[in-house]
Amino acid sequence: RVRLAESGGGSMQAGGSLTLSCVDSGDKYTSGCMGWYRQAPGKGREGIASIDVDSGATYYADSVKGRFTISRGNAKRTVNLQMDSLELEDTGMYYCAAGPPLSGLGLACLFRGYWAQGTQVTVSS
Repeated sequence: RVRLAESGGGSMQAGGSLTLSCVDSGDKYTSGCMGWYRQAPGKGREGIASIDVDSGATYYADSVKGRFTISRGNAKRTVNLQMDSLELEDTGMYYCAAGPPLSGLGLACLFRGYWAQGTQVTVSS
């Protein structure tokens, strides 16, 4: 059984902040990775941040490094993405994803499992 629920997103001016949250209430994985990928209009999917739910190891795309922070929530298999210093290029659909416990995958782990339906993030000038 797989079930990912994400919240947050919305619209913000450039330079502002938004927070995304995601809960995995399914039972397919008890370890592995969770995180987000995004897709801008007319572009492919981009893995942006992931975290190993057991070790806490994090991975970031260069495009968001230093601006976005992923963290584990208090509840098991809950993750948050704090997005600061938002840029126009951050606009897109953001998908929470969960992947299997395979070492060495980094951001690629996000595309090996399952994902939520997505939430829109729009950054305006």
